[in-house]
Amino acid sequence: MSAPLTFDQRLDRLADIAVNVGLGLQKGQEVVMTAPVEALDLSRRISRAAYRAGASLVTAILGDEQQTVLRYRHADNSSFDMAPSWLFEGMASAYRNGAARLAVVGDDPALLADEDPEKVARANRARSKAYSPALKLISDFAINWAIVAAATPAWARAVFPDDSEPVALDKLWDAIFKASRVDGPDPVAAWRDHNAALARRTTMLNARRFHALRFTGPGAGLTVGLADGHEWAGGASTSRNGVVCNANIPTEEVFTTPHRLRVSGHVRATKPLSYMGALIEDIAVRFEEGRIVEAHARKGQDVLQKVLETDEGARRLGEVALVPFSSPISQSGLLFYNTLFDENAASHIALGQAYSKCFVGGDTLSESQLSAQGANRSLIHIDWMIGSGETDVDGLDADGRATAVMRQGEFVI
Repeated sequence: MSAPLTFDQRLDRLADIAVNVGLGLQKGQEVVMTAPVEALDLSRRISRAAYRAGASLVTAILGDEQQTVLRYRHADNSSFDMAPSWLFEGMASAYRNGAARLAVVGDDPALLADEDPEKVARANRARSKAYSPALKLISDFAINWAIVAAATPAWARAVFPDDSEPVALDKLWDAIFKASRVDGPDPVAAWRDHNAALARRTTMLNARRFHALRFTGPGAGLTVGLADGHEWAGGASTSRNGVVCNANIPTEEVFTTPHRLRVSGHVRATKPLSYMGALIEDIAVRFEEGRIVEAHARKGQDVLQKVLETDEGARRLGEVALVPFSSPISQSGLLFYNTLFDENAASHIALGQAYSKCFVGGDTLSESQLSAQGANRSLIHIDWMIGSGETDVDGLDADGRATAVMRQGEFVI
């Protein structure tokens, strides 16, 4: 019996997964990496793994959440309508020239919980506008990109509030390693098998060509019409530059594009949403003709309303995803307060921007063609969870005939 892996060995494995499974990094390719300063150790290991894989240059951009808080405490009011467009323009230029994008996340879920929601909304809107050209290249899968997580003290305290900080950090790292398939004899093989299983599920759903999905269960009576020519995706995908990547490490979802005008009914979130440092809890919304016409939240109502006012597309859906209740992240029993993990514990919907890759031949369709087929456009893309072990999902044909897809949160089709 082999000795258990040390923490350093597991961290090196996570870095290798980020580079070789997440990015699918190509020899000679540049990498643009963002990470919190608390994740400096992992970011350095990722840089080492990237150079060993043949990266020509790794540019690491480190963020400090306390610097963000200082802005809210001391900056002039006009500051909140500004964003570093010069930085985002540079990132977009790098992507157009073939660079891969890697994001290391580990945000404090409640960083801005005590700050003025109006300022938070203005700052997020300014950032979204400035980042839009770079984000479009990412959301259209013009490049290979990936997101991976690092445990940080503030995040660990949120997930494990009853533990001391060192214990909470250890527990969160263990959860990240497990969800990211780090532990096992061959992580790359484990990811290959997992991707194959997700591919079988997307193939099955694509063969059915459902007209809509119907969600029923506690707090849910929602019909999500699917875009014309929609295509299901999940796991490994081939970006437009021909590189196979896993955009999310971890991932358990299969997802596609709703029709922005064909969503109706009501639904309640089954998990809190952490968005840009603010917590929004117990979201409940009602849709008519694809648009949210009523929205409430027990906590974070002001932030939710500001999000919905971002632009016309912010009240419409850009993604619907199915995740079994038996997914490893769900079965961990943890609430991560981090969308990368929580969205892989439950079926979910996303407000805002649609992915062009979730259309048949999407890489050849113009903006006007995508819009004609139902794709939504927005400055935001925000996933929030609506699934649980009590949620049923039916696939509806154009004539309304229903086929059971999920029962009590599990695939039955």
